Amino acid sequence: MRNKFIPFSPPWIGEEEINEVVDTLKSDWITTGPKVKKFEEEFCRYFNSPSALALNSCTAALHTALVTLGIGPGDEVITTPMTFCASVNVIEHVGAKPVLVDVESDTLNIDPNKIESAITNKTKAILPVHYSGHPVELDTIYDIAEKYNLYVVEDAAHAIHAKYKGRFIGSSNNPVCFSFYATKNLTTAEGGMLTGDPNFIERARIISLHGMSKDAWKRYSKEGSWYYEVVYPGFKYNMTDIQASIGLWQLNKLENFQRRRREIVNMYNSAFKDIEALRTPIERPEVEHSWHLYVLRLNLEMLRIDRNQFIEELKNRNIGTSVHFIPIHLHPYYRDKYGFKPNDFPVAYENYLKIISLPLYPRMSNEDVYDVIEAVIDVVKKYRR
Repeated sequence: MRNKFIPFSPPWIGEEEINEVVDTLKSDWITTGPKVKKFEEEFCRYFNSPSALALNSCTAALHTALVTLGIGPGDEVITTPMTFCASVNVIEHVGAKPVLVDVESDTLNIDPNKIESAITNKTKAILPVHYSGHPVELDTIYDIAEKYNLYVVEDAAHAIHAKYKGRFIGSSNNPVCFSFYATKNLTTAEGGMLTGDPNFIERARIISLHGMSKDAWKRYSKEGSWYYEVVYPGFKYNMTDIQASIGLWQLNKLENFQRRRREIVNMYNSAFKDIEALRTPIERPEVEHSWHLYVLRLNLEMLRIDRNQFIEELKNRNIGTSVHFIPIHLHPYYRDKYGFKPNDFPVAYENYLKIISLPLYPRMSNEDVYDVIEAVIDVVKKYRR
């Protein structure tokens, strides 16, 4: 057993990011300014996005997208129970009702075959989540949205660098929301990006900063003007140049980060594929997984311990893990408000009891990976029925 604890997913910040942040701190501009603009432009070039708006979180991107689309009280938004609470909280924030649809048993993404039956005359949008970095079945969802005249807002918090049928997630005109949280494949410590049609993004830009017609860069730079107008009661969601300084270099390193993630995934898959007590994650042929998460599922009928005990056993072996996610309908707020029962979404609930997210980050050495593998196999052998 290793002596040093392996954390679940620490960031990898190099001297380049540090020097860029120092350069920003020594400049005359630390809030939203030229480096945010550059980050947005380089993000668009990398992912072939039509337009991009850098924000302080993916939550801000999701909320801004819904508000910009005019979704509000009396509306319904269809989404998945297998996600972080932010995906659903923002629906509540705009006064709409979240309508949950169960997930596919293999990808744990929202099941497109169950969406249509959840649509009512109040439905205004579908908010699919690319769970763990595996893209959802977008063509089917787009077809349903077109048939019923619905918006699609993609939660791509896990899906930076993922591809669906050869195209990057975020390269389409519909709203797509990314996360740059500390554990993500690309980090700005906190932060996010909203991509989509240029006209939509310009409206979102105003809403994301107090509803002002001009941001600080347009008001306080030499070329700017002090005058502005408030055209909407907006929010304070802007990204700073300090955050963008990190993002610029993280974007530059992303290809190498992704290559290392895939190497680690291949090592895990090779080690676990023939162990009957374990089920490895899938990658469908038409997608390129971003591998934000490596979600291992336990075949509990073959073990004498449950998932929580399995996690404790790994922790005792100095392996950090997590669970993604506690389904939305199990959280007290949503459970009590909407009267949900655990088996209302049986695929999400049953898989929740089996899932463990193993450590997966580019800084992991091969020795780290082998130690995780050894610990998982050791727990399986010790508690096999």
